[in-house]
Amino acid sequence: MDNALMIGLTRQMTLRRSMDVVANNIANANTAGFKVEQLLLENAPARTAEHSDGPSQLQYVNTWGMGRDFSQGALDYTGRPFDVAIEGEGFFAVESNGEIQYTRDGRFHMDANGQLVAADGSPVLDGFTRAPILLDPNAGNTAIVESGAVMQDGMEVGRVGVFEIANRADMSKQGNGRYSVPPADNPGDEPQPIDAPNVQQGFVEQSNVQSIVEITDMMTIMRSYQSVSKFLQQAEDLNKRAIERLGKV
Repeated sequence: MDNALMIGLTRQMTLRRSMDVVANNIANANTAGFKVEQLLLENAPARTAEHSDGPSQLQYVNTWGMGRDFSQGALDYTGRPFDVAIEGEGFFAVESNGEIQYTRDGRFHMDANGQLVAADGSPVLDGFTRAPILLDPNAGNTAIVESGAVMQDGMEVGRVGVFEIANRADMSKQGNGRYSVPPADNPGDEPQPIDAPNVQQGFVEQSNVQSIVEITDMMTIMRSYQSVSKFLQQAEDLNKRAIERLGKV
């Protein structure tokens, strides 16, 4: 395969991946706490085929990584006592499959065992002890104040942890709007609880996906893919004509 076709093929591959990312953003436009993503690309230099003139290297396109926009999503009022949203920086911590995962999805509730759990039943972790938060099902009014403290009958029974993650580039997506963080070489680099978070009871943070932007990006990707396909067709036709002329010589 010649250089032109290889360049066009690598661009088509990255465009298809970009389309998958945009489609996933649109599909999660109504997912609580979801953060919009974007495919990051880089140039990948490589030697050309043998020739007597022209450039010695070509610039292919390759996937470099995934970028995420962690900006604040809109806070939607639900009025449910265990729903909470973070206004500002930070992530909630939940225990899932034996590991700590971090999320902005604050759709919490109390399970049959009296634990404060996420929508899928994963225990929500305390900001101080990093242990599940136990509630009294028979207690009276339950309130979660701005600091994250869980109050029952005027007594603090736990504190919803809000953690700051210093290097968000290390966060690995786990699905359901959750991320894991690899162990740090320095304990000080581990996610740390925020001393004075801003937690809003009765609210849920919505996705920060802007559907109109994503649809526009999807149309742009489609047009780019069509342009590359046309370029590849023209390159193939040029090769055919060159072979036909050489055959007549």
